[in-house]
Amino acid sequence: MAYTKIQFENPKTGAIKEAPVGFSWTVFFFGFFPPLFRGDWKWAVIMFLLACITVGLGNLVFMFIYNKLYIKELIGSGFKAKSIDSGNMEEASTKVGMKIPTLEAA
Repeated sequence: MAYTKIQFENPKTGAIKEAPVGFSWTVFFFGFFPPLFRGDWKWAVIMFLLACITVGLGNLVFMFIYNKLYIKELIGSGFKAKSIDSGNMEEASTKVGMKIPTLEAA
């Protein structure tokens, strides 16, 4: 199975962000650092605090759900899918559990 990434763009600001779909290998290996480097401060702080409280066991949950949370945060901030590198948007929407809005063709 290919690792799918979606490229998002905010139509108001022009900002572009990339988000993987499915299991988060980066959270598996690096804990709260992936959200920190993505600028996802809210989840970085939550994951850090939970990791401290649970002696790292909280990451066992986040490695399965973080990419979905990140995509939902992007969509909530006005980002829309620009492209997908493998698979199709319907499959990605199913994995995320919500319809992923796409940019309108110009």
